[in-house]
Amino acid sequence: MRGQGTGPRPSTSRQLAPWGLAGAAYLGLAVLLWWSVWSGDPATVTTCGCGDAARFVWFFEWPAYALTHGNAPWHSSLLLHPTGLNLLADTSVLGLAIPLMPVTLVAGPVASMNVVLTLTPACSALAMYWLLQRWATWRPAAFIGGLLYGFSPFMLTVLALNQLNLAFLAIPPLMVGVLDDILVRQQIGARRSGMALAALVVVQFFVGIELLAIVAVCVLVGMALVVAGSARRPAAARARLSHALRSLAWATGASVLVLAVPVWYFAAGPAHLSGPIWGTGPLSTFGTGLVSTVEPGGLAALESVMHRLGGYQGSGLPGFAYLGWTWVAAIVAGMVWRRRDRLLWLFGAVGVMSALLALAPSQVGWAPWRALRHVPLLSQVVEVRFAAVTTLCASVLAGLVVDHVHRAFVSPKGRIAASRPTAAAACAISLAAVVAVPPAVAMASNVPLVTRPVAPPPWFAGPGRNPVPGRVVLTYPVPSSGLQASQAWQAIAGMPFSMAGAGGPAGTPAHAGDQAAAVRLLDHASLPLGPAPVPTTPVAKTLRGAIHAWGVTTVIVPDQRKLAPYDRGRSTSYAVGLFTAVIGSPPQRSAGAWVWSLAEVNAPAVPESPMTFTRCTAGVPAADVAACVLGRG
Repeated sequence: MRGQGTGPRPSTSRQLAPWGLAGAAYLGLAVLLWWSVWSGDPATVTTCGCGDAARFVWFFEWPAYALTHGNAPWHSSLLLHPTGLNLLADTSVLGLAIPLMPVTLVAGPVASMNVVLTLTPACSALAMYWLLQRWATWRPAAFIGGLLYGFSPFMLTVLALNQLNLAFLAIPPLMVGVLDDILVRQQIGARRSGMALAALVVVQFFVGIELLAIVAVCVLVGMALVVAGSARRPAAARARLSHALRSLAWATGASVLVLAVPVWYFAAGPAHLSGPIWGTGPLSTFGTGLVSTVEPGGLAALESVMHRLGGYQGSGLPGFAYLGWTWVAAIVAGMVWRRRDRLLWLFGAVGVMSALLALAPSQVGWAPWRALRHVPLLSQVVEVRFAAVTTLCASVLAGLVVDHVHRAFVSPKGRIAASRPTAAAACAISLAAVVAVPPAVAMASNVPLVTRPVAPPPWFAGPGRNPVPGRVVLTYPVPSSGLQASQAWQAIAGMPFSMAGAGGPAGTPAHAGDQAAAVRLLDHASLPLGPAPVPTTPVAKTLRGAIHAWGVTTVIVPDQRKLAPYDRGRSTSYAVGLFTAVIGSPPQRSAGAWVWSLAEVNAPAVPESPMTFTRCTAGVPAADVAACVLGRG
């Protein structure tokens, strides 16, 4: 694309110095973003011990537990007992959790997760800086592009939601750079470039398969555009073809060799997921609107829901696709101004395509994703996440446009030539500042990100830590309801028991098989939304059957009043009444929780009418509920 000047090669220290400065600046901003963690106790504080954060605490603990106990890290029966959880079919980020095992073993899973959360924006920004250095002649332009990418509204939002499988965006820019060498520059041998691409594919597979699928779709479009553009120069295209095919063959062969078994395990192994990952309910489609790139509203409407039911505890977050008017305008103006720059048009076309694929059919009537979501593998992609590629392309474009502005000032052939480099730098940096203002304003209220302690109930820090062979725990609230804090409780306790149910797509009724009705009832019993299930004869029979099928030995209801609001289900009295009726026996009080040991119980269920159940639970102290439900009070 753009050639590099020739001349004396600078010393290694001079070559590395800009990288060190850029990396230090990005890392400093990342620490500032997570200052609430690093100014406190990073082993016990993160966004919260709820929602997706709770699941990722578990994902960081599991590999350390598995590999020190002789278990395979890609499957666990400690969740969704007895079927277990296929971690490759979930957002398990094994590619991040396994390298962080030493931190997990020393300081715990919350600390290792915080390390990755902090490194993620810095590494992503530095990867974009590396990519833009291939084309930009002015280093600050590459730095600005990296800054916009690593600290974009998309990054801030997925970090706040603790979705590390989407937030770790360091691999895609590296893939683009390697593909640039394979298809265009061809300065590295075919085998080396092919193996480098294969290595990146493998790493991305174990960080986030969904993002790998999204990047693959966009890369195919980009490659098609490069091939189409090369048709104007057939002789040059033929000269590059052999090298490109050999590189891609090496990449394909090495990727298949390493990933054949993991891909099979993901697609057809034990406890794999098939069809739309979130079923066919409202969560199965979630995309952007036509003005999402310039409208900062985003997830602000969900702020109160997250505060109460689990999720980020700060103020409203910007949307996944938000860039801002000035960012979009600068890109469009730059593409018109430098309309002969094929690189701008390549990333512009891929960016527009990814933005279209991120559209929600429910918001625009029809969207391209409607035609693709039934393709195998793509059915497990949530369309809004194509915004990650939109952000990548927008960051590249912004960096290149800033570079063009700088070159126009320093080049004698520029239309706005200037005699002093200072003026060139000032103009380029001013443009970058204008581009960055709307995103910065949208994110300002959440810098630093709001954090909360991860505080398991006393039972999980006391009796629950004692390993009991064969113990299978059903917690209240159940993790499949979206109130997923119990997964963090299990992880912090050191995985001393198995659990029925799990958060995430695998724990939804859509993937619960014969126990779908029971999962749905427990979800409604846990989430304080809508009418609460009453243990009538059909309900008690359904729940009792599921408890038996799951092999549950212990049911735990922590005192809801002592939990953080986002960790609570319905009242303790309601939960004690529900399980007393289903199990047919009163609980024991232990370490601030109500506990049923089913190995010691052989009683029939005690179904209740809605009137009787309400009389026994509404406004009644939890200590008196069991006696009333059992007809002893």
